[in-house]
Amino acid sequence: MTLNRYRLQHLVKQGHRGAKKANRLLKRPDRLLGLILLGNNFVNILASSLATIIGMRLMGDEGIAVAASVLTLVVLIFSEVAPKTLAAIKPEVLAFPAAWLYTPLLKLFYPIVWFVNLIANGLLRIFGVKASEHSTPTLNKDELKSIVSETNSIMPEKYKNMLLGIIDLESATVEDVMTPRNEINAINLDDSIEDIVKQIKTSRYTRIPVYKENIDRVIGFLHLRNILMQMLAKDGFTKQDLTKQLISPIFISETTPLHKQMQNFKFDQARIGLVVDEYGDVQGLITLDDLMQGIVGEIMTEKAGDIKKYADGSYLVDGSATVREFNHIAQWDLPVEGPKTINGLIVEFMETIPQSGTSIMLDNHPIEIISCNKHAITQVKFLSTSK
Repeated sequence: MTLNRYRLQHLVKQGHRGAKKANRLLKRPDRLLGLILLGNNFVNILASSLATIIGMRLMGDEGIAVAASVLTLVVLIFSEVAPKTLAAIKPEVLAFPAAWLYTPLLKLFYPIVWFVNLIANGLLRIFGVKASEHSTPTLNKDELKSIVSETNSIMPEKYKNMLLGIIDLESATVEDVMTPRNEINAINLDDSIEDIVKQIKTSRYTRIPVYKENIDRVIGFLHLRNILMQMLAKDGFTKQDLTKQLISPIFISETTPLHKQMQNFKFDQARIGLVVDEYGDVQGLITLDDLMQGIVGEIMTEKAGDIKKYADGSYLVDGSATVREFNHIAQWDLPVEGPKTINGLIVEFMETIPQSGTSIMLDNHPIEIISCNKHAITQVKFLSTSK
């Protein structure tokens, strides 16, 4: 009964004969329990009767108490505590060999077991319990996250964060992983051609949005690989040459789930899009790499320095780091329904931009504001609560 059902299913698929028999027995636990308890009670009652007879013959009436005491101790140690402790710690050691014995015994004593179960299951039906509808227990998302979170000793941290990211995939939106509006690297067509060329040559991105006047008026995306080849092949590069290379922009609602956007990128054969709010204003930019980072976590991210953990259990976090990413790394449960960044979460809580050195208690976690500017919190330290 203490077998890990998921490991059991894995062993069944691998063809483990003992696991197959155990799995068949566990499909009807009422019959298995009926068989075990039938034998258990028969042996206990028989042992009690024999011990009483032996005690009376050796010591008379006083032997009854002695026999009961000795038998209770023997049964408790050798039939209850020791074997059941072993079964709880290493269930496979006992379950798989026992399955070979229980299977023929169940066939042999099936009429008796059937009669006992008929009465027992009839009583359970009065309380709305049907033994025949027993099924393997399932795990919800929160329970599965708890299991993955507790695998520190057997799973590397980066893979654990990847699995947690996949589990959270349905609840995450593009707003959680997008590059915010103020950090978008874009080309303004109102700038001089010299400044635009310099920006193109020094950019570390392969695709850049191009806009007029402000970022809300994006007219397309520029693929730098194509434009650089044209710049090298042609003298007198102009803005008209640039606009001819633009790719039509893709606009994405900020509430679009990550898994849905993955499908949209595949359907549109695109790798980049602009995230807009309900009014059509640009809120950020998202790429296929951002989606992958949101799914698999820091294994593919270049922003590992945004969150640093110290030996005392504290964390130094950039204000631009997302709450969702920090929750995965620190295994905390900071709210993700509202603001998406650490800066936004703290500013919403305090209803103002605090000064450097300010200490607050956020969701039962002590934090210290390390640095900030006029517009945002730039660095925060989450203090360790362990003693």
